[in-house]
Amino acid sequence: MDLFDKIEKRMGPIAAHADYARGYFIYPKLEGPIGPRMRFRGKEMVVWSINDYLGMASNPEIKKIDEEMAAKWGLAYPMGSQLMTGRNDHQEALESELAAFEQKEAVLLLNFGYQGFMSVIDCMVDRRDAIVYDSDNHACLMDGIRLHIGKRFKFAHNDIEDFEKQMERAKEVVDKSGGAILVVTEGVFGMRGEQGILKEIVALKEKYNFRLMVDDAHGFGTMGATGMGTGEEQNVQDDIDIYLATFAKSMAGIGAFVATTKKVRDFIEYNARSQVFAKSLPVAIVEGMRHRLKYMRQHPELKDKLWENTYMLRDGLRENGFDIGNPSTNVTPVFMRGSVEEATSLVHDMRENHRVFCSIVTYPGVPQGMMLLRMIPTAAHSEECVQLTLSAFSAVAKRLEAKEYHGMPQILSQ
Repeated sequence: MDLFDKIEKRMGPIAAHADYARGYFIYPKLEGPIGPRMRFRGKEMVVWSINDYLGMASNPEIKKIDEEMAAKWGLAYPMGSQLMTGRNDHQEALESELAAFEQKEAVLLLNFGYQGFMSVIDCMVDRRDAIVYDSDNHACLMDGIRLHIGKRFKFAHNDIEDFEKQMERAKEVVDKSGGAILVVTEGVFGMRGEQGILKEIVALKEKYNFRLMVDDAHGFGTMGATGMGTGEEQNVQDDIDIYLATFAKSMAGIGAFVATTKKVRDFIEYNARSQVFAKSLPVAIVEGMRHRLKYMRQHPELKDKLWENTYMLRDGLRENGFDIGNPSTNVTPVFMRGSVEEATSLVHDMRENHRVFCSIVTYPGVPQGMMLLRMIPTAAHSEECVQLTLSAFSAVAKRLEAKEYHGMPQILSQ
């Protein structure tokens, strides 16, 4: 069989809906300056699908710094990977500042979060080692775990009893192989807004000999008294052995970092293939992230505003009878019952008639007959945004209950 013929038969569950959904439900194009109100297909929307948690993307002071850094450095310097010609004083300054903020010995910058996190997992373990991981981990962690040629044990999401069962299995393996155990989980699970059970996992460190890796992409800048992350929120920051975070959320940028001991940081620097063999972050971006970190620390009111908006939205949804699960972070899911056809019609109605844009997840992302509308409050949202959105949800919920949503919306003809 020809390879190109073969792939047409296995496009995957998302692409199966591309004929009618591309450009609207899949790969939608939000236009205009990043903020709580953007344009979608020519219409202004209140947007709840942007991870600009602290509102830095549209902050005039931050944008001015970005412009100055781009004018000064361009986007080329440095040319090359960190190992060859890509290291510089700017990176080392940011690494030192992040290490101090996260209260870790050392930090290594990563050019991208996704591939960086994959590579960190890949280089930390060998065939004798075992990985124990949460079933709901982000795709970048799952892809890194899939690279592992040793044993892998998945525990049910945030289930400490199942975690212990998988730890027992992992312990049997490493006792025979002479290897070690790496536990991989998240500080904040970005789809349902739940925190990882870090405190419960850490409590078992004395019983089982393992190292803990935490992806805190959504917790960095939003969780804890200072914004240090979910480890600070749960008072277990010292017990996180490998802390991963990205600049793509709270800092409205690109790139990521790993915070750990100096010994482990140096090991990753020489062995994480996506960093050794790929171009390092441009200095203009590095300096932009340095200013963002400083700005975030100097303006704690940004995080306070984020949580004020989160509670306003969350309380309003609950008061209106909506099921939002048990989020303990700013990410706020709304669960509703209905078919895929009803879900798409509902979201179409919400966007076209109520001017509210949020992301939708249907089967197989959630159980059949269920839909999840994912809301991401930010510091930039206003009370008006919240009230307009609550009215929209009440209106579409009534239509859903009345069975008014039938068939796929005719969006391609618009």
